[in-house]
Amino acid sequence: MSTNNNTLFIGKVLLHIEEVDSTNSYAINLLSKNNPSEGTVISAWNQTQGRGQIGSNWESEAGKNITVSVILYPVFLSIKHQFLLNQAISLSVFDFISRFIKTDVKIKWPNDIVIGNKKIAGTLIQNTLSSNIFQASIVGVGVNVNQRHFTSDVPNPTSIFLEIQAEKDINKLIAMLCGDIEKRYLQLRSENPSIVRKEYLCNLFQFQEDAIYQRMDNEEIFSGKIVGIDESGRLLIDHQKGQSAFSLKEVKFL
Repeated sequence: MSTNNNTLFIGKVLLHIEEVDSTNSYAINLLSKNNPSEGTVISAWNQTQGRGQIGSNWESEAGKNITVSVILYPVFLSIKHQFLLNQAISLSVFDFISRFIKTDVKIKWPNDIVIGNKKIAGTLIQNTLSSNIFQASIVGVGVNVNQRHFTSDVPNPTSIFLEIQAEKDINKLIAMLCGDIEKRYLQLRSENPSIVRKEYLCNLFQFQEDAIYQRMDNEEIFSGKIVGIDESGRLLIDHQKGQSAFSLKEVKFL
């Protein structure tokens, strides 16, 4: 299967599978057996055990959505800057969604794409590290495209179809997404991390807005304002008692 795109390397090799448990798991297995070229994409029409962050599930109706994984070798990044890859990939999916939906598109920390408060896309990045450098990254991307009904308990899901009432060709969209990922990845590789950091914050959900949150350790509800992201990717929230830094699953948006 070809993406028919004009990229330099992302999607030039595309392995399409009708059904798989997880495209990320398939990519990890592929890496363990040989040395696939950077930018190799694994695509599936049906992903039976799609995953989100820290064990959460990703619902995707067969043949209706984008479920892909991209193999990258970001050896130019140090381990302490690994969240930069997350920011670049989040921006690429933001760019992609913004092609079709022009208002209310935001990145919800750390890597979901939302329309208002409705989730339309997400990523799962799994890294292989050695000493202070990356060996490989598996970038899983799920985008709700033509799905009209959702049955899981994922809060407020939506799709491109539900937002604009138009079906899209999945193969053509995968080609577009490969181009958007490559653009941001090359931006990061060409030593422009400041641009990536700045644009991530500019498009971050509830950035510099008063909002309500909940600490997951003691269930305390508090009001605060997102003011930034630290080097390790923790969410910085100012509140009455000062400023707190939250890692994944340590704070809930209310």
